[in-house]
Amino acid sequence: MTLIAVAVGALLAGAAPASAHAVLTGSDPRDGSVLKAAPKQITTTFDESVSLVENSLRVLGPDGRPVTAGNPHHAGGRGNTAQVPLTGGLGEGTYTVSWRVVSADTHAVSGAFTFSVGQPSRTRGSTAAAPAVDPAVEALYGVCRYVAYGGLALLIGIALFMLACWPSATSARVLRRPLVIGWWALLASTGAMVLLRGPFDEGEGLGSVMDPGLLLRTVGTRPGVALWARLVLLLVVAALVHLRQREPQPTRGVVAVGGILSLGLAVTWAAAEHASAGIQVPVAIFSAVLHLLAMAVWLGGLVALLVALYRAPANDPLPHAAVARFSRLALASVATLAATGVYQSWRGLGSWEAFTTGYGRILAFKIWAVMLMLLAASYSRRWTGRLLDVPRKERVLLTAGGQASPPSLSDGDDPAGPVPSSSRSGLRRSVLAEVTVGVVVLVLTTVLTGTQTGRAAEETAATASRVPGQPDVNLTLIPYDTGEKSLVGRGKVQVTLEPGRVGRNVVEVIVYGADGSPVAIPELRLTFTHRGRDIGPLDARLADERGYWGTDTLNLPVAGAWTIKATVRVSDVDQVTVSKTVTIGR
Repeated sequence: MTLIAVAVGALLAGAAPASAHAVLTGSDPRDGSVLKAAPKQITTTFDESVSLVENSLRVLGPDGRPVTAGNPHHAGGRGNTAQVPLTGGLGEGTYTVSWRVVSADTHAVSGAFTFSVGQPSRTRGSTAAAPAVDPAVEALYGVCRYVAYGGLALLIGIALFMLACWPSATSARVLRRPLVIGWWALLASTGAMVLLRGPFDEGEGLGSVMDPGLLLRTVGTRPGVALWARLVLLLVVAALVHLRQREPQPTRGVVAVGGILSLGLAVTWAAAEHASAGIQVPVAIFSAVLHLLAMAVWLGGLVALLVALYRAPANDPLPHAAVARFSRLALASVATLAATGVYQSWRGLGSWEAFTTGYGRILAFKIWAVMLMLLAASYSRRWTGRLLDVPRKERVLLTAGGQASPPSLSDGDDPAGPVPSSSRSGLRRSVLAEVTVGVVVLVLTTVLTGTQTGRAAEETAATASRVPGQPDVNLTLIPYDTGEKSLVGRGKVQVTLEPGRVGRNVVEVIVYGADGSPVAIPELRLTFTHRGRDIGPLDARLADERGYWGTDTLNLPVAGAWTIKATVRVSDVDQVTVSKTVTIGR
């Protein structure tokens, strides 16, 4: 009890409101800026607290050599920043900053930007962001997560089936093997994740899985605490199973400890995944724990029922009372999954438009899979109804998958009697269908936990077009080409919106020619259209301010995706209209 309380407290202590998958919101120096003097340090700011590793900030000079003079740290103790000092005597040219941090939801993110001292140089490092996680490490870590989810479902679902639905020495013999398989699958996958977590966080390859330094640093991270706590809880589970073998009839103490251990195992997931970051963190963790336990009870219980139907001995077959008890558990599990699933979907999406994100599409597939699983259960109920027309001794009281409560028994019926042999084939088919679809649901659930939420994806899109270092400025570059072979015949239109949100905005537009320098053109028109709401085009009514075009009267009434359309006229006969989509925040 004390061990579980300490583990849960340590895990929840690090859970603070944040947005899943950290987003860079500012930097000093700003991306693309040209400084008169070399800075003494680089500072980046994110929209949530982040964990830093040894290579969280790397700065390369124009010649590609590193120019950092220490390890990254949080600036001023603020958890949403990363700062690294630079060496002295930096010369002129363009410097490349690559960053890599671990978000509050334990996912690694990376990116890069540049700044220049004196003037930009012709040679510079690549600004393409390296993969946040080594591909081999990410793939193997992902496989372990799938195995861990499956092992948890088997362990909790089968154990509960043995204790609550079929508490007998026969169930211990029949279901022991799948129960042990679930335990070993969860233990092995968790142990492998402990070894892989260091390379996962640091961006290292598989060759560093046994690095003592990485293992030591992993212990101090929230994911590391969660994984080690899970290993300890699994050892306690092994002791409980050993005790259960000596006592065929479960005592209240055994049941209570088993429930606490199941809760603790579920918390090790919830406190280190999406629920630990974002809005309403305490409610989200509670919901995630219930969702995970309900999934394990339903899916793991279905596997136990299927194994019992195939492997129960003829002289001591599965009693129909066990099926009836599991049916009530399944019904409660389905109701819990529905309630918590609706909440988690709302929290992960934030809006109907977020269904177009990767998270939203995977969630839609999961919803369809759950519907198929429920459809399989409904066919089982119909089949059960037809069986009620046969003589009483041949009836099946209940099938698996969340069916209604069993009919009352008349005098002379044996509630603990075996499931009739004529009914077993039907039960096997229905339960097998539910298990098959349940595996698909489990896979999709695992994919969802490793995917950036739709709410965070929309926030990332809204932040991606903002100028780092200037949180309330939205910057958009629109290439143009009139076909005219002069300096102004092709180039880019730079549109700056301040604050880039609903309401009144200040617009500044600079036109750059083919060589990247600002150019003067005789006419420039800018319009804004929101196709989803059928608003626009709204004319920005730009005025030539001698060096840039601008206005302070643009009013954007709603948030979302707006199409900016720029009409660029470079001569009396040469003009072109180009467009680009920009996200306007609330």
